[in-house]
Amino acid sequence: MSDTPPPVLPPVPTPGQVRSGCLTALMVIAGVILLLPGLCAVLFGGISISESGRIDSDIAPLVFLGVVVGIGGVVLIWAAIRGRKAPAHPGTQP
Repeated sequence: MSDTPPPVLPPVPTPGQVRSGCLTALMVIAGVILLLPGLCAVLFGGISISESGRIDSDIAPLVFLGVVVGIGGVVLIWAAIRGRKAPAHPGTQP
């Protein structure tokens, strides 16, 4: 038998813990990058509507995809900022 103690594992994060600042920054940067296709979709969709009075059927799926990706960017930024709040201490009341 060996007298060596078992390895010490890092603590498991609980759902109430604050996320690291680096992860929050990466989430915000990724969200901003995802906003760019949404901006392009709105821009090109608006140009298409203003030229022909309606959106062309060739560009409509791309506009829809760009808007969905842009919405994903907004959700990612929202989740990064909302998840950054510090948890309440167990002894305090809301």
